[in-house]
Amino acid sequence: TEQAVAVAGGIIGGILLFVLLGITAYVLWRKFCYLFSYEKLINPVKTTNANAIFQEQANSEIQLKSTSRSRSVPFIIPPTLHGRDWSHLTNEQQVQEDSDPYMTPQSGPRSSFHSLAGAYVVGTINPDLYKFPEDKSETDFPDGNIGRLWFSIEYEQESERLLVSLIKVRKLQPPADSCSPFVKIYLLPDERSYLQSKTKRKTLNPQFDENFVFQVSSKMLLQRTLKFLVYHVDKQKKHHLLGQVIFPLKNEALTEDNKLVIWRDLEKENLEPPSEYGDIQFSLSYNDYLGRLTVVVLRARGLKLQEESPAGGVYVKVSLMNHNKFIKSKKTAALLGTPNPVYNETFSFKVDQTELDTASLSLSVLQSNKGEKTLLLGRVVVGPFMYTRGKELEHWNEMISKPKELVKRWHALCHST
Repeated sequence: TEQAVAVAGGIIGGILLFVLLGITAYVLWRKFCYLFSYEKLINPVKTTNANAIFQEQANSEIQLKSTSRSRSVPFIIPPTLHGRDWSHLTNEQQVQEDSDPYMTPQSGPRSSFHSLAGAYVVGTINPDLYKFPEDKSETDFPDGNIGRLWFSIEYEQESERLLVSLIKVRKLQPPADSCSPFVKIYLLPDERSYLQSKTKRKTLNPQFDENFVFQVSSKMLLQRTLKFLVYHVDKQKKHHLLGQVIFPLKNEALTEDNKLVIWRDLEKENLEPPSEYGDIQFSLSYNDYLGRLTVVVLRARGLKLQEESPAGGVYVKVSLMNHNKFIKSKKTAALLGTPNPVYNETFSFKVDQTELDTASLSLSVLQSNKGEKTLLLGRVVVGPFMYTRGKELEHWNEMISKPKELVKRWHALCHST
């Protein structure tokens, strides 16, 4: 009896082990087949012969040409990622269920992947959302603007060459209906030689795209200034100056790896002849909230340099006075050997609003002389009625009447001390 029970138990155990092994093998086989197979399509593409495929492609191309093209770019999802939240794509219909309002794509042309069986559109990209911000330098022109010039500069250290690219000019204001502009480029202080662009016929928005090269040492580079003169040629071949751009190089970091693209508004040239001792141009601004007086020394012209000290640099000394008492002074950098120096340097002084009726500014143009006394080339004082009259008084009063605004003017230099 015990032997029969043992035999029966062995048989039952063998059967259970065999069934377990079979179930395990079946599960592994199903998993293996699932990994290497695609999900069955809801609406599979019918197989056709080669002629039918070509005919279908031709029909789809004709249909695309007859319909307006959308700018949308479709995404697709492969069949293995197909979920119940998406409906099958048929005849370019919306493909997402109505229950989700956030991903409904716009109708558009068939994707280049549409021929793939089981491809589903997920969403679309709107190219308008990825536009670069508009360059306002092309559209925002202040009142009274006479034109705007674009250029780029780059300096080659080894060959000591300054590379200037004249790009374009926009919104020129010519004296006549038509305009044929060209540009002369100077590297100040040398005003005897220049480089000239080609003439563009009958356009107020010339596109030049021309390159120019100036040979200048690295030691002298930061003391130089670029000057662009924009001319119009009339039918009688006469040249009319439309405007100029003055650009000092001293504040720019010029390297071969740093090509600067710059735009500047054209300025009208002062056509009046310089005064006896020359003229100086500067801007004044007063911030009544901060109690700060700002002076921007821009440039001078027609200076009478002393021939006995040609190596001496020319600079401007700005002094703040109160009741004829010296308060503080600041100086610009010294520029060598030019009667028309360009500075573009800004200075600020602390002045209380109650002191504006007793304070004044003195701007002196000086030429340094090695081993000798500094020479005064000219001087101008701006301030209230207590100290000044004429243009100097008008400049001061306009500064007070336009707080926080830079007021720019030319002034004649005198030689009184």
